[in-house]
Amino acid sequence: MIPLFAYRDNTCDPRKCTVKKLGKAGYIKILTKIGQIPRNSLLLDPTSERALSPADRSVKSITVFDCSWEVLDTGSLSSWRIRRALPFLIAANPVNFGKPYKLSSVEALAAALFILGEKQQANDILAKVSWGIRFLEVNKEPLELYSKAQDSSEVVKIQHLFI
Repeated sequence: MIPLFAYRDNTCDPRKCTVKKLGKAGYIKILTKIGQIPRNSLLLDPTSERALSPADRSVKSITVFDCSWEVLDTGSLSSWRIRRALPFLIAANPVNFGKPYKLSSVEALAAALFILGEKQQANDILAKVSWGIRFLEVNKEPLELYSKAQDSSEVVKIQHLFI
């Protein structure tokens, strides 16, 4: 089981916040300052030049940013040791259903866990939202292929099958 963290800045609607649901259920630790993020945590960062792959399985924890990327200062993240972008996936959340790359925080974490081989943990956190299992149904084929890739470059090649 991989420890999960979320940096939350309260810019999203608290009634729809998947991170808050995960926090209440004890699946994730919510952080309010970027400096609280463990330095050895893998950051899910859509601005990263490397895709998440099974080669990253040795990570100590995963951190998601539960905030608006328009207001987040990504310059402060550029020196972070382990930053990875998720490959092409389709959102199943009610706000962005069917839109590529518009994942909720729980979808992003579940995708990362699935790709890293922690499929049961991915299922467990998705079970905390009513539509969660739908994410795995919509993305079954790409997630399975990504989880069998050797490295980041292979994940990028695989995603081109779906774009």
